[in-house]
Amino acid sequence: MAGLLARPLVAAGPLGHTPPIMQHAPSSPSASPAAITLAGLTKRYASGGTLALDDVSLSVQPGEIFGIVGRSGAGKSTLIRCVNLLERPDAGQVRVLGHDMLALDDAGLRAARRGIGMVFQHFNLHSRRTVAENIAFPLEIAGLPAAERRARVAEILPLVGLEARAKAYPAQLSGGQKQRVGIARALASRPRLLLCDEATSALDPETTEEILALIRDLRARLDLTVLLITHEMAVVKAICDRVAVMEAGRVIEQGRVFDVFTQPSQPTTRRFVSEVIGHGVPEGTIARLPEPGPGETRYLAHVLFAGPNSTRAVISQASREFGVDFNIVSGRIDEISGEPFGVMALAAYGEPAKVTAALLWMQQLGLAVTPIEEDAA
Repeated sequence: MAGLLARPLVAAGPLGHTPPIMQHAPSSPSASPAAITLAGLTKRYASGGTLALDDVSLSVQPGEIFGIVGRSGAGKSTLIRCVNLLERPDAGQVRVLGHDMLALDDAGLRAARRGIGMVFQHFNLHSRRTVAENIAFPLEIAGLPAAERRARVAEILPLVGLEARAKAYPAQLSGGQKQRVGIARALASRPRLLLCDEATSALDPETTEEILALIRDLRARLDLTVLLITHEMAVVKAICDRVAVMEAGRVIEQGRVFDVFTQPSQPTTRRFVSEVIGHGVPEGTIARLPEPGPGETRYLAHVLFAGPNSTRAVISQASREFGVDFNIVSGRIDEISGEPFGVMALAAYGEPAKVTAALLWMQQLGLAVTPIEEDAA
């Protein structure tokens, strides 16, 4: 089964040829300076110890939700903590909201951090403070007068749906409500950038959906830029505009979420994607397929339906025009950021020249056709 995902779902040249690893292009150039620019970021823990970040470079544009995804130990949390310099990199550049973060003195860094809110996985609420007092805490530390703190908390509570829980204590809250407090606290200083470090990892699936919807709504209402760290590709699919995939301290792939999901070029990315859109072939299915008839061949392929022809009746049209029979082995139709796509495993039966012509025609329509090796299934 693992061999079915051994090749990227991208349009090839001649059938059977897999193109080299691709770099996904940005959706469009941005006229505004990047909200975050990281260049050549390197971080090693202890002298000669673990290399947590290895020459990482990426940029996040104003107003987008950018996801960083990877397994535990990939370097995600170290990366996000380098953005606000909770961790200092050993080498590289960090520019955030126009600031060269590594060039700032202590006072400049404190001022820059007021434009950056951070949401943590484990809430980190003060158990003896109410919801309102927890939200006000960073403003208290910053020396804001009590009247101004109360006014700001009153503004934030309705944004996160907690106006009725202002006097409750953390022990009286659900996990989702605790995370709403964490988000509200991160918004207290009116930041332009929100960093989310595994903000939904401690939540159940339904609550995760609610928190992601809240973050998406806050992005639009407050004109926020969001950098989101997660190990769940489903979170990326639900909320992010672009994504970078990390492995062993390096960014191995990045681009628009739709492009990365539909054209993954790295094995790690393909494993992440397969967990969400499930484009594998059920165990034993290929072995039960009928053998080709006399003078016929059987060709197995994954076909990715994306772009303008994603909803076209391609299979039935190819069958009629080329005299080829198609057996749908497995398939799924989905949507990412409003763009539909489908992934199908097909078995094509017919004269060899006609099968080749039909599959090449599909490629010419912009569909990605990738062979499935029968012995790998």
